Amino acid sequence: MKTVRLTKETKKDILGNLLKRSTNDYGDIEDRVNAIIDNVRTNGDRAVFEYAAMYDKCELDEKSFKVTEAEIDEGAASTDPRLYEVMQRAFDNIRTYHEKQVRQSFFTTREDGSILGQRITPIARAGVYVPGGKAAYPSTVLMNITPALCAGVPEIIMCTPAGSDGRVTPVVLAAAKITGVNKIFKTGGAQAIAAMAYGTESVPKVDKIVGPGNIYVALAKRAVYGHVSIDSVAGPSEVMVLADETANPRYVAADLLSQAEHDEMASAILVTTSAELAERVQQEIDGFLKTLSRSDIIKKSLDNYGYILIADTTDDALDAVNDIASEHLEIVTRDPWGTMTKVKNAGAIFIGEYSSEPLGDYFAGPNHVLPTNGTAKFFSPLSVDDFIKKSSVISYSKEALRSVHEDIEVFARSEGLTAHANSIAVRFENN
Repeated sequence: MKTVRLTKETKKDILGNLLKRSTNDYGDIEDRVNAIIDNVRTNGDRAVFEYAAMYDKCELDEKSFKVTEAEIDEGAASTDPRLYEVMQRAFDNIRTYHEKQVRQSFFTTREDGSILGQRITPIARAGVYVPGGKAAYPSTVLMNITPALCAGVPEIIMCTPAGSDGRVTPVVLAAAKITGVNKIFKTGGAQAIAAMAYGTESVPKVDKIVGPGNIYVALAKRAVYGHVSIDSVAGPSEVMVLADETANPRYVAADLLSQAEHDEMASAILVTTSAELAERVQQEIDGFLKTLSRSDIIKKSLDNYGYILIADTTDDALDAVNDIASEHLEIVTRDPWGTMTKVKNAGAIFIGEYSSEPLGDYFAGPNHVLPTNGTAKFFSPLSVDDFIKKSSVISYSKEALRSVHEDIEVFARSEGLTAHANSIAVRFENN
């Protein structure tokens, strides 16, 4: 990790370096993604089967494309019972948390007979993408499906790639069984996003697509946005730890490395007012790297996007926290709750030395689908709100409209919209 004295200039350089990880400059890949989307949009299942054979070495047809109930049950049965129990408990925590986000429609009435309100309804069909390949992520299943269930979405479609044997990773199917979702299709990559966005003979068209993926998935989601809604175009994972001299350097080092192991583009940043803590954290990192299984990935991540920032004051440290707007923020200070009140931008905030980031990834309940690459300044974690629609409701009686019709007509004419004004005026032309 690079140890840097925090100044306006060094902070600017760090922000610029982190933004290089965005999905804005992938011309060649973008062309390939667009070609895949066009092919699936035109040829449906046939195109999806061709890409499964090409990329996953998996032979699919209309009978094997959809995961059967028997396959789901088999996946659950083959999952380690202890892990299955843990996933069930995690699901309960995630569901309990997200149920508190559910909103109700409301209506207000006035004495003049006018009624104003907001009607909330779930989207009709949600699409969830779950990565496959070298790694399996049952936590992705739980985190993306549960808020849709709490929102009342009547139909949830899940897409995840199968292996060369035509089977989906059992633990992913076990997580799906826990949520109750059983419409699962064996497809991954940009072709899965296209299938959900436009529909095929087998895959129903969805209204919104959520879930993480590689650069092909991210660019495909960006390409179909507008035709369907998406959660976000997620960037590489990141963590920032805000710590003072009271922090345990071994804990801090372990937490930084927990994000750096995701991939070589991940970012881990410590910001502190204590030079002594900074030095001790670096020593702990060096020690951990000798034993961790993904140390090669971690080293590249830390070399490229790992920083230890030494700030002169707590206010300077907090300015860096709010400017960088990290996906995950851990606060390990003498008064972490007081410090938290000064944080404006962060995807998820973890308070105290026993609230390590993986607690949020897997178990606590809040969603682990979070804004990355500085977008926590204007985006929020995945929630029930992502799966609902809000409709305004307006009802005026004749007497209620009579009292304001001239005001509306004046406003409309000021914008040159005489038909708008006439639409109001015609109701009172004879009285």
